[in-house]
This record gives sequence, structure tokens and C-alpha cells, in this order.
Amino acid sequence: MSPAAAARSPGIWSLLRDPVTAEKRRLLAERWAGLDEAVRSPGQSLGRQATGCGATLGVHPRCDFSCTGCYLGSEANAIPPLPVEAVLAQLDTLRAHLGPKSNVQITDGEVTLRPLSELLAILRHARGIGVVPMVMTHGDTFRRQPGLLERLMVEGGLTEVAIHVDGTQRGRDGYRGARTERELMPLRDELAELVRAARRRTGRPLRAATTMTVTRDNLSGVAEVVRWCIANRDAFGLVSFQPLARVGRTRRGIDGVSPEELWVECGRATRDLGLELVPAPLQFGHAECTRIVPLLAVQRRGEPRPRLLQVIRDSAEDVALLEEFYRRGLGGATFRDDPPLARVARALGVFRRAPRWFAGDVRRWALGRLRAETGAGAVAMLLGWLSRRVRVDSFTLTSHHFMDAGELATPTGQARLAACVFRLPQADGRMAPMCEVNAAGLRERAYAAQRANAAT
Repeated sequence: MSPAAAARSPGIWSLLRDPVTAEKRRLLAERWAGLDEAVRSPGQSLGRQATGCGATLGVHPRCDFSCTGCYLGSEANAIPPLPVEAVLAQLDTLRAHLGPKSNVQITDGEVTLRPLSELLAILRHARGIGVVPMVMTHGDTFRRQPGLLERLMVEGGLTEVAIHVDGTQRGRDGYRGARTERELMPLRDELAELVRAARRRTGRPLRAATTMTVTRDNLSGVAEVVRWCIANRDAFGLVSFQPLARVGRTRRGIDGVSPEELWVECGRATRDLGLELVPAPLQFGHAECTRIVPLLAVQRRGEPRPRLLQVIRDSAEDVALLEEFYRRGLGGATFRDDPPLARVARALGVFRRAPRWFAGDVRRWALGRLRAETGAGAVAMLLGWLSRRVRVDSFTLTSHHFMDAGELATPTGQARLAACVFRLPQADGRMAPMCEVNAAGLRERAYAAQRANAAT
């Protein structure tokens, strides 16, 4: 079967019969079987909803920024990029490990500095074998080269991009002296409009996320960034906060923050929008590694700000519903990049597996929460949405907590590595956890081999 044929979405009838596919179910079962009992919580999605995610290594180690908190080593700017064929081989390995419609970050250094023809070839191959590539970037190349993002979308099939913005960055055009998150708000506005314009000009979908390294120095700016992201949720549907880990060429004197400190600041922002954040029962791998809080934003015409709803709360009712969802084997369906008809068929395929439960317990839970938290019933909300008097958007707050070398050596660090959801392919075929790549010398080893191969 050709890569294009392998990537082709299953037919409508196939989605109605099995909205997940046999391959994805097999990989989910493998992930679940490999998890320690200690991390098999009611909200654990690894092995039940997702097979994990992955990233490339060595695509373009050089970067034109010199950020104060960088996970790459000092040698990165001297490392030649991998040949295209080697990158495609990495993508094939990632596809075999993660399965169809999997999350793969095209990253390492600043990948948009790679020649356009080569980056397009990488994206096309990813799309051809059935993974969903996300280009990770600082975004300045898009600012300097108008039309580049649109070309990646149209010619490369790009549907996902993540743009990193924070005060640790050094080298940003027009913002070389910026040190606070507030000083970077005009830049965020510019990048949000860049995303919107690319969608308008191409007529194609583009899911955009923004990422931010969090240090002791910029922690106080997190709440303002959350408020900005929610106000601009049409442009960026997810924000990922990454507390600094002492790896790579991170400068001395810069300290990271704890997950608790970070989420206190997130809560300050959501409280202004009517939501008291509570611990979410959702889990993706080890609880110390990732926190995910999906939100709904409901805004009536004329209201200056939306009202936020936390999709899954840490309540007995919500946890029981989540447990039942997974107990019935309903997880695993992925709707990203589905054409409209395929999306409907996949949704019906999930529904037909437990129609009474969805029409009973789930319906009562959803309608009860809707009325209690918005003051409106389902009919009123639907009519308001259809008439565009009510706007409803999804938005996700998440944080990723990477480890340094000292943390890796602890029992908790070893448990986190075993449950890691974010892995990179190695030359020996192993899928290594990102923290091991960052903090245990695997990246440096890969770069040394890359430089040696380029010299021969």
C-alpha cells in the first residue's frame, strides 16, 4: 500500500462500523498494557484515548535566536540539518509507533529556516503516511517572509502550527529589548492576525497554539497571557506553558517554577471570567508531567467577556462519567482533519456503541451543567448559537513539565520516563522520552553522529 493510500481516511461506512480503526485499537492496547498500575487513573487517556505524541530530532538544529532558556546545547548552531531522507525515515518510525492521525511535532532548532522545498517535502510525507504534523516555530520567519505560512498550508498540507513567544527569547525583530510579557502583547496581536489572515487567504483550516517558557522572572505575566489567549481564542485554541528546566544552554541565574505556582496564576485569569479552576481529573501519562484543562467559552452578543466552563471537573459525577466512557471502550476516536461528512460518520460511530448511555446519563449531565453554569437551556443556547447571538468556543490550558538531569535519577523521574507520552526516534530504533533526550545526553549523541555523517 502506498503512503497516500495508507493515509486516506476510512470510508463513511467503515467509520460508522469502527470510528477508531483496528490499528489504533491495537496500539492503544499496547500503551495501556505498558502502563504501571500507579498511573492507571480514571482520567488516564494514554492507552485509552491517545497513543502519545512524538517529535523529530535534527531537522534543523540551528536557530537564529539566542534565548536565555534553551533546551538545545551550545553546539546546536554548528550542526548540519539531517538529509531529507533521514527525516522521512524518522516520520515513518513515528507513524509506526503512534498510529494513524497521530501528533508529530516538526521541531528541533528553528525548522522554518530550512529551504522551503525541503520543509514542504517533509510535510507532504507526514501527510502522506497519515500523521498530523505541527510546525514548531518562533514565528519570526513568517513575519519576515509574508506568504510562507500560506505556502506551507497549501503546498504542504499544514493544518497545525505552534508559535513560541515569551520574554526569554533573544533576537526577535522589533522586540530585541523586550523582557516582560506585557511588552510582547503587540507581537502576540500581530501573530494572531497572521494566523487569521492565512486562513482567510487560503480558505483552509489551521489549528494554532502558542507556547511560553515560564521562569521566576515572567511568572507574574502568566495571568495576562491567559487573558489575552482567551480573548484571541479564535486565533489560538491552546496555550502550553513550559516551566523552565535546567538543560541545554539555559543561562545560569534563571529559575523555573513549580506546577502549583504556574496554575495559581492561570486561576487568577480564569477567576476574572467566572471560573474557579479546580484540579482536572484528566491525565496524559504521569501526573507530574502534563496538566490539561479543556474549557468552553460562552459569550452572548453585547457581553464584553466570555464566561468560562471547565469541561471536566474534579467532581464525583464527572469522574464517574469519564470512567464509564472508557469502560465502554468509547475512547480513541480522533476528529482532527476529518472532512465534514467523515466527522459526522465518526461521531455516529461512537454514538451507536452506547446510544442509551449518551441519550440518558450524558444528556442529563450536559443539560444540567449548561443550565446551572450559563442560565440557559439547550434549546435557547442552540437558537442563540444558530442566530449568532451566542458564541461558543473551545480553548485548552495545558502545561508540560520537563526534567533536568538530577530529576531523571530519582524514583519519581524514572516513573515519569516509563509513562512518557512524548517520544523521539533514536538511531537504534528506540523511542526515547523527550526528557531523556534533553537531559541525558541523547540529543548531543545524535548531533555528534549527524556532524560526523555530514563530514563523510
